[in-house]
Amino acid sequence: MGYYKYVREAWKNPDKTYVKDLMRERMPAWRVQDTITRIERPTRPDRAHALGYKAKPGFVLVRARIRRGGRRKVRPNSHRKPKSMGVKKITPRKNLKWITEERVSRKYPNLEIINSYWVAQDGKHKYYEVILVDPLHPAIQNDSELQWVLDQNRRALKGKTSAGKKSRGLRAKGKGSEKLGAHKKR
Repeated sequence: MGYYKYVREAWKNPDKTYVKDLMRERMPAWRVQDTITRIERPTRPDRAHALGYKAKPGFVLVRARIRRGGRRKVRPNSHRKPKSMGVKKITPRKNLKWITEERVSRKYPNLEIINSYWVAQDGKHKYYEVILVDPLHPAIQNDSELQWVLDQNRRALKGKTSAGKKSRGLRAKGKGSEKLGAHKKR
């Protein structure tokens, strides 16, 4: 077995392998860092390379933190029945991974998001690592595998990433998939 296979097996059950001790060491430092922090190399190299990361100029890795749980809805000042207030059990129609990618995309407007993956979570936050690429970098423009990035812009904000497509119900194909996403009330 290669190195990546061992890493992949360890990350399948992070609570039962050495990953738990690794995260226990790293999480205190991550908590005091900024919400969006640029990093040099991936925490999960197997996952990063599977999602398109290459260790070459033009690629940028970012670790982003987002709160866990449903939407933080403000309690209205005007009077109404508690049932009608719409405070509890209100969730956004986007998954947290997509929201994270959108925030990173706004922070780095000149870069395009390729994909992202889960790294860690604690009681309050989830941590994702986002793979970005500079479409104007010569190394990227000359890479035949990344030519498709040059034609797209603001991918995360349009829901073109994997997390966005999943949240919009575009993972399914065939008969019946036309109704996915349409059943949600507006």
